[in-house]
Amino acid sequence: MAAAAARCARLLLRPRRYPLLSCPLRTSPRLLCIATQQKSTGQNLEDDQSQSQNKPNAEPMAAEKIFIEEKAKLEEQLKEMTDKYKRALADTENLRQRSQKLVEEAKLYGIQSFCKDLLEVADILEKATESVPEEELKDENPHLKNLYDGLVMTEVQIQKVFKKHGLLKLNPVGAKFDPYEHEALFHAPMEGKEPGTIAIVSKVGYKLHGRTLRPALVGVVKES
Repeated sequence: MAAAAARCARLLLRPRRYPLLSCPLRTSPRLLCIATQQKSTGQNLEDDQSQSQNKPNAEPMAAEKIFIEEKAKLEEQLKEMTDKYKRALADTENLRQRSQKLVEEAKLYGIQSFCKDLLEVADILEKATESVPEEELKDENPHLKNLYDGLVMTEVQIQKVFKKHGLLKLNPVGAKFDPYEHEALFHAPMEGKEPGTIAIVSKVGYKLHGRTLRPALVGVVKES
């Protein structure tokens, strides 16, 4: 009995050896969360790096597109402003030319009304000299002769003044009828005269700087 009890005691006291592979290791839930977070963090870092690599390429393209659009808009505005400037410049030049022409015409024809009034004086002088018979102009009648000479001198002087200011006399006997310079009082056939020419001048006309101030009153030859 004592020998059996000693053998049992030795078996209990002998150290036991457990194989490593016989006990499976348990995985901790905390370790799994940490590993998952690290994995997702690594993927996010890779995505951020790829996006950061693509982003510098996208930004210059967007900036270039904006620059092209702004350039086209500015060119359009420049073209529009240039057209407006040219039109305004042309309008200003036309206005300047019209104003200059009006000023020149005012200088030339500003005395038109005054000249028309003086024409009546010239007509009276002409009628006065024509009404004096030549046979009366003798030394026996010095007063009449002196008066006649004074009227003639006055008429000559007034015609010089007219000419100085651009007022010319129209006495178109034998000339072609011009409706812009002549006013026909009658048409009559006349032998030896070309049809359409002026045979008689009833009242002389006048032109001021090339513009008809008063048409000549004439009789025109017509075909018989």
